[in-house]
Amino acid sequence: MDRIKEKKLFLFDMDGTLYLGNRLYDFTKELLSEIRACGGKYIFMTNNSSKSVADYIRKLESMGIEASYDDFLTSSQATGYYLRKHHQGAVLYVCGTESLKRELASQGFEITKDLERTEVVVMGFDTELTFKKLEDVSKLLLLRRDIPYIATNPDYVCPTEFGSVPDCGSVCDMLYNVSGRRPIVIGKPEALMPILALDKTGFSKAETLLVGDRIYTDIKSGINAGVTTALVLSGETTREILEASDDKPDYVLESAREILEALRS
Repeated sequence: MDRIKEKKLFLFDMDGTLYLGNRLYDFTKELLSEIRACGGKYIFMTNNSSKSVADYIRKLESMGIEASYDDFLTSSQATGYYLRKHHQGAVLYVCGTESLKRELASQGFEITKDLERTEVVVMGFDTELTFKKLEDVSKLLLLRRDIPYIATNPDYVCPTEFGSVPDCGSVCDMLYNVSGRRPIVIGKPEALMPILALDKTGFSKAETLLVGDRIYTDIKSGINAGVTTALVLSGETTREILEASDDKPDYVLESAREILEALRS
């Protein structure tokens, strides 16, 4: 744990790591304050594309945490970055929330419901999902086999206070059963989000710690990006899941409280 004191950039997953649903863990405020007191920086790095950064700022403020736009890196933002790089100016059909649509529109993309005009299909964690959206995407993937198909994140479930609900990956599996097609995935476990965080802040890989509660997204993303990883057991992952996984974190913590204790030691 001594190496944690050397870290300057902390990339935090949010749900299951700093809070669960709408319940803030009791150590979170102190942890964030301690990082800044030590001269470090933290970025909230989430795969959840159902909320915009503005939504997240309001959510954290409701929990008593002040945050700004620069404190976040979401899979929605990373998807916009990827689309600008590979599909600049494309017309998008977005199977996602209005927040995701606004995020992509703010990055210069036209959002449409017109299947004939659609040039790229974007799937997100859609808490406003309807059968009509599923039918539209099925048509696009089946009738236009060459249309680019992008997913913001591969998570199968999103944790809640009562358990879990289906996330983007579960819906993508459903559409795979229909079309036989898998999307290009942008969020964790791909390396893009932590690499963007390094570019954004100027810190090195050696100075960075990625903290999350899922091996197959959070920890795998850190491994792919070449940064130090810490798995917390306060969310989805159990010790049984950890033991069965081929991917191992650098640290296994009961919760992110142990980071606070390490910084103070």
